[in-house]
Amino acid sequence: MLKGSKLYSVFTGKCPVCHEGKMYKEPNPFKLNKIYDMYKRCSVCNTKYKIEPSFFYGAMYVSYGLGVAFSVAAFITSYFILGFKVIPSFISIIVILVLMMPINMRLARNIWINLFLSYDKDAKNKTSKTV
Repeated sequence: MLKGSKLYSVFTGKCPVCHEGKMYKEPNPFKLNKIYDMYKRCSVCNTKYKIEPSFFYGAMYVSYGLGVAFSVAAFITSYFILGFKVIPSFISIIVILVLMMPINMRLARNIWINLFLSYDKDAKNKTSKTV
């Protein structure tokens, strides 16, 4: 993935503005007690991540969409490709959703913030950012 694309920031967890600074204090999403621990600002361009109070509540809607996508993919894979019956297919959906939950939560936050902030190649040269 190339720097400058929103996909780079979404999948790496880097700052959506400079694509250099980390958004999360703990890079491993499977450390569940630290899954939401984010830096307040980017260490490189000083972009504020939590733009307003309760900003990341909107990520719940993105998370729902991702959950539906994971569910459909799990069902198609288990029912049509692997040949499972209906009940084992639904069990596979539950297993996939539980295992993917930490990744889903991080991806949802990354997608949500990237809807509102865009890449700026000169961001790290600017000393302060008000957003």
